[in-house]
Amino acid sequence: MQQSNARAGILLMLATVFVFAVQDGISKHLAENYNTWMVVMLRYWFFAAFVLALAARRPGGLRAAASSKRPVLQIFRGLLLVAEVCVMVIAFTRLGLSETHAVFIAYPLIITALSGPVLGEVVGPRRWAAIGIGFIGVLIVLRPGLKVFSPDALIPLLAAFMFALYGLLTRMVARDDDATTSFFWTGVAGAAGITLVGVFHLEPMTLTDSLWMLTLGISGAFGHYLLIKAYEMAEASVVQPFAYFHLVFVTAIGVSVFSEELDPVTFVGAGVIILAGVYTAWRERQVR
Repeated sequence: MQQSNARAGILLMLATVFVFAVQDGISKHLAENYNTWMVVMLRYWFFAAFVLALAARRPGGLRAAASSKRPVLQIFRGLLLVAEVCVMVIAFTRLGLSETHAVFIAYPLIITALSGPVLGEVVGPRRWAAIGIGFIGVLIVLRPGLKVFSPDALIPLLAAFMFALYGLLTRMVARDDDATTSFFWTGVAGAAGITLVGVFHLEPMTLTDSLWMLTLGISGAFGHYLLIKAYEMAEASVVQPFAYFHLVFVTAIGVSVFSEELDPVTFVGAGVIILAGVYTAWRERQVR
């Protein structure tokens, strides 16, 4: 039974990252034609509606979901995540999908590196070695000092640091609040925060792009539903390594839809990062 659950969890994680890759492609298309703030705001309205509907169905309803022992930190988490989404969408328009994710996939290594000073967790020498190797992979992707290096490549690195901090803060609030409360504040605080900015950048959309926007919102809710189910089926340590397939799917979309070029050196660096990340996750599971 456990093996069956693990297999189902892995398949659900693969479905999740495929949906998220499609989301990235739609976000890139829309952000190239409209301002990022509006695109992310409309996307978050769908996300917040999904979060509210999910919370309303749980025991205690919205009141129980909103009840937090660390509300300030929860709100900051939500604002940090929506800011990270904006940074990522900007990176999509500047760099493309594949190059953005080739750098962004370093975020699990950043989480491990910062878990000591932020959470007080002990990181052993083997994981530090893996982190070092992973960041060599980042340098391979970025190639600082060479003429091919673009300062825009630092944008997804900033997004990776932001998402890593979000992940660490999520672990921190999990000590006092349950997952339902954290999920509630992620959607509601993020939607409120981006609305304060995005409402001043509204612009008309064509009918076709309005349908793409609707697809983006629905796919976002569906993707989060699949992610929840994946973690219900199997432990995070089992399914998390398969999240790296996001890079495979998003690269396929970048090449086939947006005519992006494959850079072999970039994917050598990305491969180093992935191997280091998978080893770090495996080692963390062994230590626990």
